[in-house]
Amino acid sequence: MTVKNKIYSLAISLVLFVSCTTQYAVVKSNREEQNINSSLPVDSSIIKTYMPYKVKVEAEMNEVIGYTDVLLAKSSTVPESVLGNFFADAVFNQARKIEPKIDFVFPTTTGGLRNDIAKGPITVSSIFELMPFENQLVLFNLKGEDALKVITYVAGRGGQPVSGLRFNIKDRMPQNIIVNGKPFDVTKTYWVVASDYIASGGDDAVGFATPISRKNMGLLVRDALLKEVKETQAAGNKINAKLDGRITKN
Repeated sequence: MTVKNKIYSLAISLVLFVSCTTQYAVVKSNREEQNINSSLPVDSSIIKTYMPYKVKVEAEMNEVIGYTDVLLAKSSTVPESVLGNFFADAVFNQARKIEPKIDFVFPTTTGGLRNDIAKGPITVSSIFELMPFENQLVLFNLKGEDALKVITYVAGRGGQPVSGLRFNIKDRMPQNIIVNGKPFDVTKTYWVVASDYIASGGDDAVGFATPISRKNMGLLVRDALLKEVKETQAAGNKINAKLDGRITKN
């Protein structure tokens, strides 16, 4: 290659290199909002696209899976509620089918109860409205001192949905604690189930940071509720949750 040709080759390479590394910058952008309201013409192609899914989802959500003889209400004048007791007992029943040694459950805070369920038929939608989150159930083996932290937290918040656990609240502290039918003993260990939200410290919950063991149960909180209602219906019974004095206050 002659010197002249080498110069041409170098020049072409530089041009190609510059071309490959060209940087672009935004010089103009537009933003426009489109209001969606009844004044817009109907787009039949969009309706045809989503309608099959809408019909399928509505059919699944409107399926009646059980009945309740009482209004499952969140509001209450005492530290427990009918809705909270139904919720916690349902999770306790279903979780113990996976792990029978569970002592008590604390599956949600009162704030996690999103919707009352009216007396009468219970649909899949009713359960989704009550529990719209994808929270998992987590099984903990806790030292007695950590279990006491959980119970003290529940008492300090004026009561939360629990099952397998009974106590009285006095001066925001628990007293006369009964776990799974037996007096609480801080020297023992306890098997406790909570949602992953509570277990991670949601709503400032405490007691789950240093467990002896921790295991995901592979069951969504919502699925536990759905199973409980369906199984109650299959057994020929109706939901009949009530206040039972599991948490009192004086």
